[in-house]
Amino acid sequence: MKRRLVLTMLVAATLPGATASLAAADDVADFYRGKRINFVVGYGTGGGYDIYARLFARFIGEHIPGNPTVVPQNMPGAGSRRAANWLYAVAPKDGTAIACLGQATPTDQALGQPGIQFDARKFNWIGNLAVVNNIMFVSAASGVATMDDAKKKTLSIGATGASSPSVLYPQVSNNLLGTKFKVVPGYSGGGDINLAVERRELDGRGSDSWASMKSTHADWLRDRKINILFQVGPRREPDLPDVPLWSELGESEGQRQILEILSGDVAVGRPILTTPDVPADRVRALRKAFDETLADPQFIAAAKQASIYINPMGGEELQAMVEKIAGPSERVLTMLRQATEFKGAQKTGP
Repeated sequence: MKRRLVLTMLVAATLPGATASLAAADDVADFYRGKRINFVVGYGTGGGYDIYARLFARFIGEHIPGNPTVVPQNMPGAGSRRAANWLYAVAPKDGTAIACLGQATPTDQALGQPGIQFDARKFNWIGNLAVVNNIMFVSAASGVATMDDAKKKTLSIGATGASSPSVLYPQVSNNLLGTKFKVVPGYSGGGDINLAVERRELDGRGSDSWASMKSTHADWLRDRKINILFQVGPRREPDLPDVPLWSELGESEGQRQILEILSGDVAVGRPILTTPDVPADRVRALRKAFDETLADPQFIAAAKQASIYINPMGGEELQAMVEKIAGPSERVLTMLRQATEFKGAQKTGP
């Protein structure tokens, strides 16, 4: 039986392309063996992105050929744009630098936001840990329960920075839907915003992942301490059947189209990516390692124990999604810029 197995392996190795594939796999393993991968998280500690990234970092190294050490580090700033610029222009282009950036990264580029020094389409996107809707919520103590209420009362809404979803959602809602949100940017991450809401320094948060909310503040949901005004995504979450989609709140076909486009980056979710110009065999290896990690029973058990929702998207599909978002037509781009134009004064957070 053993002889037959060895013979089968030898025959397989002589088939066309097999030798080249084995050599490529060996090359990747030889490159990564003994190396360190710097895993940059574009937000501060304690928020949803950080929780997802650090869980993933614990397991991915075991599935990359050569088993490199993966070390997470936080690089907050401008809604993860600081980390994106670093990954694009400064990080080594050899597959030893990966990142978890904000899901609005491709939308930032499409809208021509200031400070961008990258082309999202040239990053090598490895995979998305969670396709899950975002939500916008306010404290129940604010007295606001619906979007109609939010059109009658000014609310201070915490956000990170630049055109992150936490800024984009309330800002576009003001422009298109007539709400009176006062955006307070400058927070380093979602954990800081949540703490400010808890202390009643803020009325609400511009954006949070529904999965993150369920894992980090299940008590808020249980005790009805917050009201979710809308959810952002392609369809309603099964456990939020009565909360409207942002796109459903548009009063005209044009408004609904804009809101649908701006909801598209939810599919980017909690993305893992690496720099441009990484050799193709290493990109394939990283994407394969992503898929294997998400299927790893130990990873699945750890995510379940931490109440972290996992609903992945593979690297090739994510790459295609990013390329679609980052390069809209001129007509669509004009509509988007008008909808996202800042009007009025903003306060500044800590």
